[in-house]
Amino acid sequence: MAPTPTGPFGSPEWTDLIGSSAFLERRQEAEKNASQAGLPSFEEELWRYTPIDDLDPSHYRLEAPGGPVVGPGLALGMREDAAAVIEIVNGQLISTMINDDAVVVHSEGPEMEKAVGSVVPIGTDFFTDCNFGYCTAPVVVEIARDSVVTSPILICQHTTISDIAWFPRLVIQMGENSEATVVEHQTSPAINALVCPVNEIQVGQAARLKYLTVQEHGPDLWQIATQVAEVQRDAHVSLSQVALGGSYARARIDAKMAGQGSSSEISAIYFGRQKAQHDFRTFQKHQAPHSTSNLLFKGVVDDDSRAIYTGLIRIEPDAADVNAFQTNRTLKLSENAWAESVPNLEIENNDVKCSHASAVGPIDEDQKFYLETRGVPADVAEALVVKGFFADVLEGLPSELISTAINGRIEELVALDKERQ
Repeated sequence: MAPTPTGPFGSPEWTDLIGSSAFLERRQEAEKNASQAGLPSFEEELWRYTPIDDLDPSHYRLEAPGGPVVGPGLALGMREDAAAVIEIVNGQLISTMINDDAVVVHSEGPEMEKAVGSVVPIGTDFFTDCNFGYCTAPVVVEIARDSVVTSPILICQHTTISDIAWFPRLVIQMGENSEATVVEHQTSPAINALVCPVNEIQVGQAARLKYLTVQEHGPDLWQIATQVAEVQRDAHVSLSQVALGGSYARARIDAKMAGQGSSSEISAIYFGRQKAQHDFRTFQKHQAPHSTSNLLFKGVVDDDSRAIYTGLIRIEPDAADVNAFQTNRTLKLSENAWAESVPNLEIENNDVKCSHASAVGPIDEDQKFYLETRGVPADVAEALVVKGFFADVLEGLPSELISTAINGRIEELVALDKERQ
């Protein structure tokens, strides 16, 4: 007999099948925390400008049915040369292929249980606690110390069934002086579902990680994602996001410079169409001296779409000699589109260099006019301006294959919007 539902999304009967009794107790604690806290409200600062009050957990089934692997989408061509390929479909780990001995994957056992919650502990927020309580296919990817993984690690998360809610959990552990690139690909067709992934990233001393998330969900799916990276002494992390779909797609991205000499680069590309809502919340937290962070987010909103960006640079009292920068720019291609950009600074040390900048506005008509005077049709001119707007972020992505594919997709999206006008 299935247990009586007690948590925000109920208590699934398969919960007690995942992990040891000690791990199950932690999962139950997280579920209890989430139940006691309850859903957040748009009246809370972290959820301003969002439609969070429209979310009703009872509209979703808490299931993990699995399913077949779907097409590659923007990750076309990556599987052949990948150091590892991990496929997760509708809450189930479907396949794991490892081609590099420096990559170790844990999906069960003490290594997995120790890693989950090591960066994002219980009590962080409602959705991360739900994730801990309900995750059905936690995956830990470990990169061996002093190793260089030359080919990307590809992790695919597919949602293909309507009206389900599932909670992907992924942990990346970079050993000391290691180097790797991870590409996470999130997809869904035109279905109504809820996906709440949590990524925990540990970058060991002098390690180097490039992490790219590519989200191409259908227009009806809700995604509420959390990604937190802890960067140790002399280590570097590059966190890149590409968001092209979803009804409401939220990504909270935290980079914690925990060790002296640590550094991070955070970038994003987003393109809103129809009634899509993109929501980014970023936190650049400098806990150690001589650390650096640089953030660049660029997006486009068209039709009736919306975009929210809120960023915080936090400098702790002991973090001297810090350089931290934050830039967000959004283009409006439609009068009905809407965007909000809210950068923030909290500085507790005088020995720092910090800046933030934000801008929301229409396409540069001078650039467009320049192209048109040289015989470029108006629709092509607009596409070229938009592609040029994204160029510096695209050039910094860790996969040339995906960068090229995204460039082509952006051109398609601008052309589709012009056809509807």
